Amino acid sequence: MRLRVLTYNIHRAIGVDRRFRLDRIAEIVAHHDPDVAILQEVDDGAPRSGHINLAAELALLLGYPHLAVGHNVRLRQGRYGNATLSRHPIVRERNIDLTIGGRKRRGCLHATIRVLPTHGAPRDVEVFNLHLGLSARERDLQVAALAHAREFSALDPQRPCVLAGDFNDWRNLLRAAFVSVLGMRCATERAPDGRRCLRTYPSFSPTGGLDRVYVRGPLRVLAARTCRLRASRVASDHLPVIVDLGWTAAAGARVLD
Repeated sequence: MRLRVLTYNIHRAIGVDRRFRLDRIAEIVAHHDPDVAILQEVDDGAPRSGHINLAAELALLLGYPHLAVGHNVRLRQGRYGNATLSRHPIVRERNIDLTIGGRKRRGCLHATIRVLPTHGAPRDVEVFNLHLGLSARERDLQVAALAHAREFSALDPQRPCVLAGDFNDWRNLLRAAFVSVLGMRCATERAPDGRRCLRTYPSFSPTGGLDRVYVRGPLRVLAARTCRLRASRVASDHLPVIVDLGWTAAAGARVLD
């Protein structure tokens, strides 16, 4: 059984041409048809995006029956944050506050997704959808806060876990924390030492691998790539990342509770 995840900072569906076009974001996500869409910078009720609840509208347009939203920033009108869309049931969700001091509010949306295979018993996968801050010190503190949050710290290391989003980490300084300390594997790096990652920013001429996917537990990475659709170069300032995952032989078939 495979599980396709897509992580995408949709930039409120406002493209590099400064036009609000939710249809472009929907077209790109639909093209890749992920089982789980992990989205950042998702508006709800903001004038700049037509006062639309973007997460709910995308779920409706794309036919995702399950949705979790973590609002982090309140605007004069509306709010925005992270959203996770899923074809499989979301049985648990919580937004983890990663705000550091007086800096811009940030969060990590945790969702337990119950994957329903065609054959066999369901399997639960823990999905963490994050958007980290702009300074290295802030990001270090945010990763430490996430590591100590009960939603993450209480997990058995062998429980299937996906952590994805916009890391804002140009120099890949956080890799050691995720790999050596938290025991995760990066699905989006192109060299064993982590010096090369899939480039996602800026979308029209990518030079930085800001958007990443880490996994832990009985999951194996089958494929990882960025979107090559022409529309993705303008629909947002980030490119989406698509990762296909499978279960290792030791994964078992029972629901993990």
